[in-house]
Amino acid sequence: MKVHALTLAVLASLASTAASADTVDPLKKAFIDDAKVNVEFRLRFEDADVANLDQQNQTTFRTRLTYQTGDIYNLYAVTEIDDVRSSDNESLVGDYAYTQINQGYIGYKGPADTLAKFGRQRIILDNQRFVGGVGFRQNEQTYDAFSVKNTAIDGLTAYYAYIGTVNRIFSEDSGNDEHENETNLINISYSGLDFATITGYGYLIDNQDVAAFSTDTYGIRATGNVKLDAVKLSYEAEFAQQSEGGDNPINYSASYYKLGAGVNLDGFGLKAGYEVLGSDDGEAGFVTPLATLHAFNGWSDKFLFGGAGNWENGLVDAHVVVSGNVAGIKLMAKYHKFDSDFGDIDMGKEWGVAATYPFAKHYTVGVKYASYSGADAGYSFSNDTDKVWVTLAAKY
Repeated sequence: MKVHALTLAVLASLASTAASADTVDPLKKAFIDDAKVNVEFRLRFEDADVANLDQQNQTTFRTRLTYQTGDIYNLYAVTEIDDVRSSDNESLVGDYAYTQINQGYIGYKGPADTLAKFGRQRIILDNQRFVGGVGFRQNEQTYDAFSVKNTAIDGLTAYYAYIGTVNRIFSEDSGNDEHENETNLINISYSGLDFATITGYGYLIDNQDVAAFSTDTYGIRATGNVKLDAVKLSYEAEFAQQSEGGDNPINYSASYYKLGAGVNLDGFGLKAGYEVLGSDDGEAGFVTPLATLHAFNGWSDKFLFGGAGNWENGLVDAHVVVSGNVAGIKLMAKYHKFDSDFGDIDMGKEWGVAATYPFAKHYTVGVKYASYSGADAGYSFSNDTDKVWVTLAAKY
């Protein structure tokens, strides 16, 4: 198991301190009395049927153990270990057998409502469209980083992170499990308005291993809702501009925008959205290499493009989402129509349905299905694809 010196240092600190916990009351309180231990299990069966390829399926089982100390002099530590067992480590499905430190960091609760973290950590910003954890996969994406968040001003959240390594969802054997970075993330959000939450951000990604992932992105996002008796109306609007960063060899400029609106009545919702990841005249597209891509542009994951989330011709996604709750079962249905931003290419369509049922306090069972078809032939994403997932999770 490959372990960074940073996470080894965290574990060594925990072990040496815990050894004296019985004789030093503040340490005993932090490392034993106030400590939190959580255990999670997730069993999943996934089947992928891709036209012109052999049908593949995989069963995986993840165990996650999380330990967090109590505070001592405003410091605390978190260690989280994941273990995944797999029925087929050569499957194209995408989850792999591994054991590793998913999180291992020191936190500091500073003055003026400031929280700082140093080490391997989860980073999730806004709706994860640009920076996320890919939590759907068994191997989560985490970051070796320094981050600081301040909430001293009512309604205002200011966040900064410097990322040294992106720990990706791929196996160590793939050679794509880690990307060294010199990345800076800035995200400032204000929720003090009655009608909107406004967020401005600058994501300066400098990927040392994949130059094409190095980008400078600046954007603004607004979300809000209005309640009219039993009806709740919601909206989102976002715009961002991206250009090359770091050692990216392509000189380009591309835009991103999304518009969406929804209505919710007694737990049943309908949303419509239009999202464009633009293209610079077919030379390069607006990419999102740190995003939780599975949550966007269809569950079949046809447009991952090696983790970039876009290609040189851009992607236009017009979609509708219907959701509801029947007898405690959370239901969702989605439809997407995909086209290129440049070149008038039909990139296909997808529909999907999902049902999730939490029961007996600790358990959740879920079923999800996606069917993709209809793309212009000859492209990497053109094969019709059907995928199904059955998941059983437990948290203690």
